[in-house]
Amino acid sequence: MAPRRCPCGTGLPYAECCGRLHDGTATAGTAEQLMRSRFSAFAVGDPAYLLRTWHSRTRPAALDLDPRVRWTALEVLATTGGGLLAAEGTVEFRAHSVVDRTAGSQHEDSRFVREDGGWRYLDGVALP
Repeated sequence: MAPRRCPCGTGLPYAECCGRLHDGTATAGTAEQLMRSRFSAFAVGDPAYLLRTWHSRTRPAALDLDPRVRWTALEVLATTGGGLLAAEGTVEFRAHSVVDRTAGSQHEDSRFVREDGGWRYLDGVALP
């Protein structure tokens, strides 16, 4: 049986891609990599990872994922900054989902900043 592909869309096996970030054996090197790993955390149902990678100023106290939502695909549309040596960056994306057999998507421009040496999700703006 072939290894499960990572939900983030890189085409890599989950264990070699976002799975390494989720289990703590690797950290995101770029804002885009963190954004992809956060999408994958939604897809696999890992709220602990989402909270760990949320900036302390904007992180909620708890996070309950809706079990009806199935995240199906991610499109990264644009990035600014967010490289290996950058302190901040943005990632524009469209995340596709299915809820109760109805397809939908979320289009957002997310901001990421470094905190304690690692990338963190700060906030995002919903786009049409």
